[in-house]
Amino acid sequence: MTVGRPPGHLRREVGLAGAVLLGMGSMVGTGVFVSVGIAAGVAGPAVIPATLAAGLLAAANGISSAQLAAAHPVSGGTYEYGYTWLSPVLGFTAGWMFLLAKSASAATAALGLAGYSLDALGYAGEGLRVPLAAAATIAITAFVAGGIRRSNRANALIVGAALLGLVLLIVTALPVALSSGAGRFTPFAWGGDAASGLGAVLHGSALMFVAFTGYGRIATLGEEVRDPRRVIPRAIIFTTAVVTLLYLGVAAAGVGVLGATAFGQAAEQTAAPLVAVADALRRPWLGRLLTLSALAAMAGVLLNLVLGLSRVLLAMARRRDMPAYLARVDEARSSPVASVWVCGAAIALVTLVGSVEVTWSFSAFTVLVYYAITNLAALRLPPGKRLFPRWIPALGLVGCLGLAFFVRREVWLVGLALLLAGVAWHVARRRLAGSA
Repeated sequence: MTVGRPPGHLRREVGLAGAVLLGMGSMVGTGVFVSVGIAAGVAGPAVIPATLAAGLLAAANGISSAQLAAAHPVSGGTYEYGYTWLSPVLGFTAGWMFLLAKSASAATAALGLAGYSLDALGYAGEGLRVPLAAAATIAITAFVAGGIRRSNRANALIVGAALLGLVLLIVTALPVALSSGAGRFTPFAWGGDAASGLGAVLHGSALMFVAFTGYGRIATLGEEVRDPRRVIPRAIIFTTAVVTLLYLGVAAAGVGVLGATAFGQAAEQTAAPLVAVADALRRPWLGRLLTLSALAAMAGVLLNLVLGLSRVLLAMARRRDMPAYLARVDEARSSPVASVWVCGAAIALVTLVGSVEVTWSFSAFTVLVYYAITNLAALRLPPGKRLFPRWIPALGLVGCLGLAFFVRREVWLVGLALLLAGVAWHVARRRLAGSA
């Protein structure tokens, strides 16, 4: 006899390979095709240790996420963990920060997708980037609303195409970078003294950290993963390790070929810095391949971010932190269609900002706050549910809170204001509900 799933819940149809592909599809995208260049413009050649530091912090956070997802395998990620192991206010704060952070990150992916598309068409201006980004977001949202099974199949193709282009870039560019000596890698950090140089490195680490947070897609899909206690930790750890090596290779190639300043300028001006690397190498075929890889990868990022955002919105609606109609699941497609469309519309609106540096920096602050709550929740796990030692989430908590305030001051001030506004709304809503 087959036992059906409860009404309103999602099917467990994602195995280890599918979970890894979901994580890779979220991580191998904007972070490597756009934000490595943004971070190089901030940290200089020290983008390499900045990337390594971000990867190590991401590994600690990934382990915390894995423990929590194994102990509490439902959709919603840290929003649910905050409610379960901390408090309703911190649970809501996590969900609110996730929605803000990943909407900004998805908007960066959409702008990057538009930038690479326009470069492929030979269009040098910036006037079409924003409308094209918004249109791409709506198209991908429609695709995701059709159900996760169809999305997973597309994700496998997207990840394969992205990895092919990036590996060929590294293999082609690194010999050129190494033959030029250490000139492009010195001075190793911006700034006239050690303190300012360290600040630049930490700023770069904060920006690069966002590029590693795709493992969160695995945790937020916990309700759809088979054998989550075994699959989720393995998928997160494996994905983070592979992507760290990939990002280090691309950072070294970009700085070694273009120099950190030019690499950063290409990211901000065109949102297509890896094509600039290929142009400098005089490999037109590589530029075309990277463009195709970037288009596939950032489409995959959008796809996975809409998936993750909609599942958190679904969880928040189940607790009535969001309108109740967003908790409905289309049984035929096993998809929360209303939540998917609300998330897609929000991302399209954020693309109107137009600057990848601004959207990515805002995502850095808000996502670091989100993962600080993740680590705090992991610290509260009882011994019987703990898979790893407590010093790992403690390290993640300190690292996230420390890096969050190394992004641009105006960015974290806006993020902090939105955080407080969300908490105030949540507290007011609960008081009204209690007095009704």
